[in-house]
Amino acid sequence: MEIGASIFFTDYSISPTELAPALEERGFDSLWVAEHSHIPVTRRFSPPGTTGELGRQYYDVMDPFVTLAAAAAATQTLKVATGICLVVQRDPIQTAKQVASLDQVSGGRFLFGIGAGWNAEEMADHGTEFKSRFHVMQERVEAMKAIWTKSKPEYHGRFVDFPPMMTWPKPVQKPHPPVIVGGAFPHGARRAIAFGDGWVPHARRPAYGDVLGLLPSFRTMATEAGRDPATLPITIFGVPEDGDLIKRYRDAGVARLVFNLPPAKADEVLPVLDRCAALMR
Repeated sequence: MEIGASIFFTDYSISPTELAPALEERGFDSLWVAEHSHIPVTRRFSPPGTTGELGRQYYDVMDPFVTLAAAAAATQTLKVATGICLVVQRDPIQTAKQVASLDQVSGGRFLFGIGAGWNAEEMADHGTEFKSRFHVMQERVEAMKAIWTKSKPEYHGRFVDFPPMMTWPKPVQKPHPPVIVGGAFPHGARRAIAFGDGWVPHARRPAYGDVLGLLPSFRTMATEAGRDPATLPITIFGVPEDGDLIKRYRDAGVARLVFNLPPAKADEVLPVLDRCAALMR
């Protein structure tokens, strides 16, 4: 079982070029970064499982592809990952190029964690209606897969429509970087099975329930959909610092656990890394 860490990089947090080598030195396999383009002043929803005001990191988080490129340049083996990329707010042609470029820059170390998001007003500012967000996400992923894998890709859907084009680079990883889909059970799990290469549930959000208890149902659902569960590794986000629970996840066949790091300077973040590294051992 692999262990990763996630963070909101901001102008007041530890930098990517400092955190990424620290993770690699301690044996972590991956760095995951959050994304929000902005937070509208007026909004209807909060992140799942939370209430009230958002922390500053939601407003202040840096662009994930910029920070991950810096992290990749400062490391040799660490995987760099979006956790998550809000594809419903991004142009699929440009995002496909960013993904392929980052996969090239990192030497094939990129993991494309994606989701539709929870902030209706944020996605509306990008032209996506909240009620159609999951259909938009699937079409944009399908369109990007065509761009990554074909010399003259085209796509014709309800929300994404373009004629044959030529665009490079293509990703190092073949056929493309893993598309790891976030979301609660059962609907998020179904989306991961339908067009993903893995599933990312969250360990500490009520909507997800007991993730350990859901794993057999997820694997049954995958098999019934004609997918081999072994080809859909499970990455669990927001894992607490609990050694017994970590062992239970390992014994249940979870592929990766991801600890959350505070958006803080090194003097606060590095001790958390040391504690998590000790739990890994």
